[in-house]
Amino acid sequence: MTDSPAEVRIGDHALVVSDKGSAGGPAFLLVHGIGMGRDAYVEFIDALSERGRILALDLPGFGDAPKPPRSLTIPQLADLVAAFLAEWRVGQVVAVGHSMGTQVVAELAVRHPQSVSNLVLIGPTVNDRERTAAWQVWRMVQDLFGEHPKVIIRGLWLYLKTGPTWFIAKFRTMMAHRIEDILPRIAVPTLVMRGRDDRVCPAEWVQRVAAAIPDAQYEEVAGKGHEAMIRSAEPVAELIVGFVRA
Repeated sequence: MTDSPAEVRIGDHALVVSDKGSAGGPAFLLVHGIGMGRDAYVEFIDALSERGRILALDLPGFGDAPKPPRSLTIPQLADLVAAFLAEWRVGQVVAVGHSMGTQVVAELAVRHPQSVSNLVLIGPTVNDRERTAAWQVWRMVQDLFGEHPKVIIRGLWLYLKTGPTWFIAKFRTMMAHRIEDILPRIAVPTLVMRGRDDRVCPAEWVQRVAAAIPDAQYEEVAGKGHEAMIRSAEPVAELIVGFVRA
């Protein structure tokens, strides 16, 4: 394992992967949300890397991953991630998704259950009662109020790397996917969590997500908004590790 990121090309799409941590524990797969990338979660990756192997991804067009010729659907992104796991012979992973990343890892667990031992959904999107562009943009803006400057600056930098054209393309992909349709088909132990101050993913919606999954645990993290993994990452890491060991 190395801290140096590697570009993994599968067909005409590429992921960028950082591989770090300890081979002695479980393998954690970290999939970011829209506009983000693995660099958004440096502290979170460091916190988890003491407990196992961390495979943190830049999905195509995000972070350092090159922009592909076309935007994959969420199920196609899950297939791409599964192909990467098979190529690297990773075995089963604890699949951790944040925001749009929850849609990808949920599809991964349903479409490729042999690849996933446990599932973690942090701030799952998209709230089925607010599935319009206007609602989602407004919620994102609301969530910024009171957020730590570190979160805002890092997020803006990554959004600029993504660029408006690709962001809009993936926003449409995110909005078209209905995570609620696949939740009852998830057959692995699942932790569903949100920051208690998350305005993008209100408690009522996230609780319904957890209730729809046959074997799910629901948690809230006090003092955190939608970007629960960026600021003071340790509480989120502890919850995940405790869930996996239970």
